[in-house]
Amino acid sequence: MQTWEELAKVQPLASKILTNSIKKERMSHAYLLQGENGTGKEAIALLLAKGLFCERGSLEPCHVCHSCRRIASGNHPDVHWIAPQDQSIKKEQIEHLQREFTFSGFESNQKVYIIEKAETLTPNAGNRILKFLEEPAIQTTAILLTVNSRTILPTIRSRCQVIDLQPLDAAGLQEQLMERGISQSSAVFISALTNRLDEAVALGEDEWFAQARKRMIQLIEHFINHPASAYLFIHSDWMPHFKDREKQLLGLDMLLLAFRDFLYYHIGNQAQMVVLQRGDLLEKGVLHFSERHLLAILHSLLEAKQKIAQYVNPTLVMEQLTLQIKR
Repeated sequence: MQTWEELAKVQPLASKILTNSIKKERMSHAYLLQGENGTGKEAIALLLAKGLFCERGSLEPCHVCHSCRRIASGNHPDVHWIAPQDQSIKKEQIEHLQREFTFSGFESNQKVYIIEKAETLTPNAGNRILKFLEEPAIQTTAILLTVNSRTILPTIRSRCQVIDLQPLDAAGLQEQLMERGISQSSAVFISALTNRLDEAVALGEDEWFAQARKRMIQLIEHFINHPASAYLFIHSDWMPHFKDREKQLLGLDMLLLAFRDFLYYHIGNQAQMVVLQRGDLLEKGVLHFSERHLLAILHSLLEAKQKIAQYVNPTLVMEQLTLQIKR
């Protein structure tokens, strides 16, 4: 999301509140953006920062001036982005930020700091950031990003303007994907895998993902038509394609959606199907997998995801999963 107009399509209330503040020059000294992953927290933070420094001086940042480009690349000297180190934001990181803020801005008196995953602030780090919020510099803007504001210290939360971001609507995400030339069937499938627009667009344009979807269908065909060859397919085709942990988890998510479609068809909930269309594979799969078997498969897939997330050997996980699905 590069503009407030684009943001308004997915977060209309948040966009209205923030753009009205900018137009009336009533910007808060601190914002707490609360929303699930993919709801646009980072995009809003960048829009706010660019709006404060953009050389054009209009509501919509130009994205091409020197300031906008440096903010986008993370190289603007007066915009500080703080992210967790080893799962948390530590006191030392905030102390470094405090030292930076003792100096005047390099190019203006304006300074911005963005705290990603603010819920990971350690107690000491949270108490130190509180000083900034209690005694804000004249032209300092704080932007805190979190999935759950209730995990933030109440004293911090009370000094911020809290902006609640709504979960992305699947239909709205699908529409945006189709506007970018992605087919309807792919848009429906991708929107079931992620609610992040940037990630969804990347998947829709990624040849690796297209091949991953093809392998997912091929694996299911092996389970139905040639169960004995499924084990070989895992070694010869599946594992070489899904090489790292992130891709392995995505592959399991794709299988979850496909096997869930078989179950939905069994129980007459075809409207919720996102992968399988009417055809030979669907009909054979419904006959091959009973409702009880499908429930067991879905449970096995969830267990496999948990093991991959815990860094269990992925080849062993997929071998075990294959045996469980074949039963």
